[in-house]
This record gives sequence, C-alpha cells and structure tokens, in this order.
Amino acid sequence: MLKKVLSSQLRLNMVSGVITTLVNIFIVLVSYPVYLHYLGYEKMGVWMVLSTVLTFMQFSNLGIGSAITKLVAEEYGRGNKQGMQSYITTALLTVTVTGFIALIFLIILAKPIIALFKLGIENTSIALQYLPYMGILTVYAFFVQILTAALSGLGRMDQSNYRDAICRGISVLVTIVLLFLGKGIQSLFIGMIISNVLMHIISVLLIHKIVDIQILKFKWDYERFKQLINFGGAILCSMIISMFFGPFNKFMLSRYSGIATVPVYEIAFNSSMQIRNLIESAFRALVPEISRIGSNMNLHARERIIQIYRRSLKLIFIFGIPIYILLLIFSPVLLRIWLRDKFVDTLPGAFCIMLVGTFLTLVGVPAYYTLIGFGRVREIIKISIMSGISNVFFVIGYYEITGTLSVYNVGLCFIFSSILPLLYILFKIHYFFTMDRE
Repeated sequence: MLKKVLSSQLRLNMVSGVITTLVNIFIVLVSYPVYLHYLGYEKMGVWMVLSTVLTFMQFSNLGIGSAITKLVAEEYGRGNKQGMQSYITTALLTVTVTGFIALIFLIILAKPIIALFKLGIENTSIALQYLPYMGILTVYAFFVQILTAALSGLGRMDQSNYRDAICRGISVLVTIVLLFLGKGIQSLFIGMIISNVLMHIISVLLIHKIVDIQILKFKWDYERFKQLINFGGAILCSMIISMFFGPFNKFMLSRYSGIATVPVYEIAFNSSMQIRNLIESAFRALVPEISRIGSNMNLHARERIIQIYRRSLKLIFIFGIPIYILLLIFSPVLLRIWLRDKFVDTLPGAFCIMLVGTFLTLVGVPAYYTLIGFGRVREIIKISIMSGISNVFFVIGYYEITGTLSVYNVGLCFIFSSILPLLYILFKIHYFFTMDRE
C-alpha cells in the first residue's frame, strides 16, 4: 500500500518514523526501570517536576520550529536556496534571543513556581539547584530544534529520525553509567547535554550535504521573520494550550494526591504515548510533503493530497486497532515484567485508560498534519482549545464533586476531553476537501 500510494522519499520518511519510535520504546523500556532503581519514585518525581516547569519555556520559541519545516519545504520545492538560508538563520537568531529572555524570567520566579508543587525542603533545594542550568540547556535545545526542523523541511525526515534515535541511545547509555557511579539526578542532566550536542553537530553536517547554505551566518530578515511569526504564532497558541494539559494534570496530582503519583501518571501517559507515536510518527512526514506539493498547487496536486490523507487514515486503522487490542489484554503482565519490584497496582488501570485516550487522538492525526501542511493553523488552535478546556473542566469538576483525585480519574478525564476535538477535526478536513473541490 505504501509503495502504491506514496512517493519514494515520503515512504522512506514514514518508515523511518516507525523504526525510530520502536527504538525509542526500547530505550524507555530499558531506562525507566534503571532510573527508578537508582533514584526512586520521589527523586524521579523531582526531575519530572523540573521538566514540567521547563516546558513553559517552550512558549518563547514562538512556534518557529514548526514554521521552519513548512516554509523551508516550500522554498525547497521552488528551488530557492537563498530563501531557505534566510528562514533558517532568522529563526536561529530569534529563538536564541527569546529563549534567554524567558530564562531570565524563569530564574526570577523559580522559588514561587517550585513552591506550588509542595516538594518538601530537600527536594525543593535540589529543584532550585538544577533549574538555571536546565534552563540554559533548554535554550540550546531551541537552537537544535530549528536545525532538526530545517532538515525535515529539506525532505530528509528519515535522517532526522535516525539521528534522534542514535543520540538518545548514547545519552541514555551515558546516564545509566553515571547513575551506576552514584551521580544521581546529575546523570540525567549530563545525558541531556550529550544528546543535544551530538544532534547539533550531526544536523549541521546533514544539512550541508543536501544544500550548501551558511547556517551560522546570522542575518536577521524582517520579512522572513513576519512569515515565521504568522505561521508559528498560530502553532504557538496551540502549543501553549496543549502544553498546559500535561503540567496541569501533574500539578493537580502532586498537590492533591502526592508527589509519588506523578511518576505513575508519567509512566502510564508516556508509555501510552509511545505506543501512539509508533504509528503517529510515520505521519509527521506529511507536513513537509504536503507543503512541498502545495507550493505549486494545481488540480493534480490537490487530488494527490486528498489521496495521501485517505490512505493515511486507512493505515491507522489497519495497524492501530490490532496493536491497541493486544496491549489492552496483556498490559498488566507486560508492566509487571518491565518494572519488576517497582511495579505498583495502580499502573495497569491507568495505562489502559491512557491507551484508549491516545487512540482517539491518533485517529485525527492525518487530518491534523494535512491541515498544517496546507497552512490551516487556525483550525489547529480551535482543536487545542477544545482539548485543553475540556481536560481542565473534567479534572477540576471531578475533584470538586468527589474531593479526591487519582491517576485513573485523570486518565478518564483525558478520554472525555479527546472526543469533541476528534469529531471536529474529522468534520473540518472533510468540509475542507469538499469546499475546495467545489
């Protein structure tokens, strides 16, 4: 089916997404039990709270990463080398400046933010110690993300995916060795540094191999900046709402159920998302492909895009349903084997609930990426608003009614908050194709 429907490079990009996701799942299966063994649920919870706080710094990248993938793909489709370089260098300079501005505010507000999670005196001290350094690393990660987006926009998402898997594998290996040597949370921080440095170096080499552009020629182009902001700003709005969902749930659990429930939620949610990503990762290649095809839009190109969307949706049902059914049946056994003495009884139920929710979001993935490829980002904002508001409404509503909160309850809220956005995006993509034909 892939050979018949999809172009050669698109097929390679999609297959690479599945392969690297399998590698990432394997890495998670290996790393989580080791991390929990050396750190325990409480210290692991501190690290996840730190990661949660730093996700708010993502607001400062202005959604430019997603914009770079689309806009570079369009310029690549037109053969405009100067346009590609201008977009990339403008984006790199912009996210570096905005990232450091966000870092300054984060450091100033660090104590009251960390205090919200009620970590205790010792854990609060650890969080405050690492927060500035992780903030600097996050700004550097913005720089690396732009290079990754540019590589994807140049049509080589396969190279980007394989690079990520290799760098993450090396990072986890170094982290495990350092944990064994007794370095504690510092091990995770060093692993992140190594991963980002390797991705930076490899990205520059791969981009130069495709097109000869001067990545470090920092020339800021106002017109290109406006294009990046027009598209990226809408993505940013969507990202802000989506990013609020995860931290909000962790905050509610930490505050009303205890810090030890945060790793349980994290494992259940992230594990189910890894399963979702196993299928979803293949369809990320739709954005640069549709952007490239759409840069020279005609009737044939439009029909090609519609065909790609329909076959993509069919692939999700063909491969997704059997995988999810098997996991729902065997998840209690698999989780017990995976975590061994760190297994807790609340995990299987939470994981199964998260699986149902992630499958609902998976069904809307082809429509989601198709709309982004066409530049219809306003619809993406509406979908994120529906999902975010629904999640907050259900979680707070449940707590107000029952006075209690658990990982299982938050999972149920996740399912309910996924239904309306799914129905909306399926309706909008059908309406979009129908109206454009007329």
